[in-house]
Amino acid sequence: MLVLKALHIISVVCWFAMLFYLPRLFVYHAATEDEAGKERFKTMERKLYRGIGTPSMIASLLFGAWTAHLNWQYYAESTWFWLKMALVIVLVGYHHICGVYVKKFNNETVNKSHIFFRWFNEFPVIILIVVVFLVVLQKPL
Repeated sequence: MLVLKALHIISVVCWFAMLFYLPRLFVYHAATEDEAGKERFKTMERKLYRGIGTPSMIASLLFGAWTAHLNWQYYAESTWFWLKMALVIVLVGYHHICGVYVKKFNNETVNKSHIFFRWFNEFPVIILIVVVFLVVLQKPL
């Protein structure tokens, strides 16, 4: 059980690294005007999203579900757990929205400014804060 929790935490940290850094790349990409810079950002965004972000998200969901399954009676009756699950669903949606922006930047069809992406970049921070408090302040077993 503790190994699964450790793997879940590791995969969540990796997933959040992508959720924090990819929108920051969008900020810089949206402000870039030279072609070489745009091409560099396209490569970085694609590799970060596909190579780190999506595998980390999948691992987070699998290890989290496996951990919850092993103690389902406790989790099923915990309000904090269901609030956390709702926020995880929101994060999965945010992850996929990031994927849409990766494609739009790649196709050069983004119509958002670097200022929009500065605000867009803050969203996962808020979710992380709420989730950490939900998990830490849960009622003990």
